[in-house]
Amino acid sequence: MKASATNISPKETARFIADRTDGRDNNFNLIRILAASGVLVSHAYPISWGGSAPQPLENLLHGLTLGTVCVWVFFAISGFFITRSFDRQPSIVSFLTARILRLYPALATVLVVTILVAGFVLTYANPSVFWAATGEYFVRNMLLFDLLYGLPGVFETNPGGAGINGSLWSLSYEVTCYAGVFICGLLGLLGNRKVFAGLVLLFLCIYAATMVLDLNTRIEQLAKLGLTFLTGMVFYIWRNKIPLSWGMLAGMTAVTVASWFTPLFMPVFAVGLSYTVFFAGYAKVPLLLRYNRLGDYSYGVYIYAFPIQQMVAQSGVTTPAINMAISLPFTLICAILSWHLIEAPAMKLRHRIKAPARIKAKPVIK
Repeated sequence: MKASATNISPKETARFIADRTDGRDNNFNLIRILAASGVLVSHAYPISWGGSAPQPLENLLHGLTLGTVCVWVFFAISGFFITRSFDRQPSIVSFLTARILRLYPALATVLVVTILVAGFVLTYANPSVFWAATGEYFVRNMLLFDLLYGLPGVFETNPGGAGINGSLWSLSYEVTCYAGVFICGLLGLLGNRKVFAGLVLLFLCIYAATMVLDLNTRIEQLAKLGLTFLTGMVFYIWRNKIPLSWGMLAGMTAVTVASWFTPLFMPVFAVGLSYTVFFAGYAKVPLLLRYNRLGDYSYGVYIYAFPIQQMVAQSGVTTPAINMAISLPFTLICAILSWHLIEAPAMKLRHRIKAPARIKAKPVIK
């Protein structure tokens, strides 16, 4: 019988990931807000000093920046919980509705807010020219796969370039990964571990090809982000086999450190990072669990930080630390408002949408 969180005493340590997956008694909201803040810290350098500015961790991690590491954290968590969402949703409609309501209302809001602020406060362009470009800006960025980063007369003299919201780039890859879960679930592959193991092996072959061949940039980026997302999926599908232990954490850390001297460092680091995230996410530290009383502000921080940082840079701030200090409080305010006024109310709407309970053949992932 699968152990559940309710069967574990406060003094007992979970043996496997499955022992912690029930309920919301975890630290992932805290980890996500820290990751989103890490992206803000990382972006402060190119925004303040220009696109070629060195960023934290870049030299230590063979070119990986703090921002990239934090995005990998997001994708590992998403891989796990999106797979769990498909497994537990009663229908395809319910799954798709939940994903749309989580992503798009807040995205639409930040696009409208930035258009209005840019149009009435920031732009130096002729009003007719500026407003004529806003429709394309909104539509392309809502569709995510052909992003438009700039608007006429906005941030054009900033050190880091004229991009209004450079953080949006990762959302199209995340939606692509969601589609991968959807297709696998629809075909019943998530419930067949042998077949899914074959898919994992196929993905690893594609990933290896991106390491030795000069492929399309989008394919290479999808492979890198997909590795952490897939790791999260694997952790869910084999959750009753993967232990949560200090020994496992120490072993993966040792392997990651040893791989630093080899071409395999990045994929090994990605898997090791993903395990560390879940080890920390399911650690039972009562003080940390109190953060869950606040809400999940990470998405708001992620989508509002970049335009706010660009506004700070336009004001004449060219020091990364000062950019962080000024931008973070305003970003948190926007994120809190986004959660309480947009995101949380939008997610409540999914319970009002009635869908046939058995539109899909629900996989049994044990």
